[in-house]
Amino acid sequence: MKKPIILFSLLIISIFAVITIYREGVMPVNKNSKETKIFVIKPGQGLNEITKNLAAEGLIRNRIVFFFVIKQQNAEKKIQAGDFSLSPSMDAFQIAKILQHGTLDTWITVVEGWRKEQVAEVISKNFSNISEVEFSQLATEGYLFPDTYLIPTQATSESIIKIMKDNFDKKYTEPLRQKAKSLNLTDDQVVTLASLIEREAKYPEDRQMVADIVLKRIKNDWPLQIDATIQYVLGYQPKEKTWWKNGLTSDDLKIESPYNTYTNTKLPPAPIANPGLSSIEAIVNANPSTPYWYYLSDSGGHLHFAKTLEEHEANIKKYLQ
Repeated sequence: MKKPIILFSLLIISIFAVITIYREGVMPVNKNSKETKIFVIKPGQGLNEITKNLAAEGLIRNRIVFFFVIKQQNAEKKIQAGDFSLSPSMDAFQIAKILQHGTLDTWITVVEGWRKEQVAEVISKNFSNISEVEFSQLATEGYLFPDTYLIPTQATSESIIKIMKDNFDKKYTEPLRQKAKSLNLTDDQVVTLASLIEREAKYPEDRQMVADIVLKRIKNDWPLQIDATIQYVLGYQPKEKTWWKNGLTSDDLKIESPYNTYTNTKLPPAPIANPGLSSIEAIVNANPSTPYWYYLSDSGGHLHFAKTLEEHEANIKKYLQ
């Protein structure tokens, strides 16, 4: 009879211990604290990492208890990326609620090669006070630097554009500007050329060669014959639901526009997209003395280069027919 009594007693003690730990674990770290901290959750962070960081910041008493609170509320997938105003005076339930609804800032990612209208779509979806039209009208193509940003919830179009332009100015360093000058390129020309590279080279290993050929063609007054410039002019395609039309026709290539690089030998008057740093670096490091003049893209997006028209035509037969 003694063994069952002992086991029962141990069970009661264990339950009591768990309840005590839970009650203490959900309490504030310091209920009298007047301190507030900005706690940041990055996109993709899991619950384990979040609870670890909360404990490290002195915002929760017990990682396991907080983890259990989130699981109990089925709130794991509701936690937002962003920054939050938290205090050691808050209990675990308050913190859990804020992490689901109280972000001060919003994470936004601008992808390399997006045109400003695509950036505007993402901005308007995340900021109810900003319309796509407003943002697109105020933004300058090419200078919405591709990156991941933590933007204040009450930001305006102007402030968001400034954040992205300031980032561009930070990344486009003085040494890069000096390299551009050595090639007799203005900053605007660099960004325009880089936007072409961003749309043309799907894979990083192709980027520098494309930059070499594009700069060589420009300096020798050859048409660039870049499909992306035509796509830019054609704009949004309702049927395809894309800003970049697939399968250009022969009539498309004849469209009258200064952006048409099939009928004009000069650079487009402005960028056609927002290039990343790698494409900008490819331009300022370009070698216009490359022996190559031509390239084409196969069905997988890989580029094939040619020194002569005969080689280029052979590549067309091999990869496109």
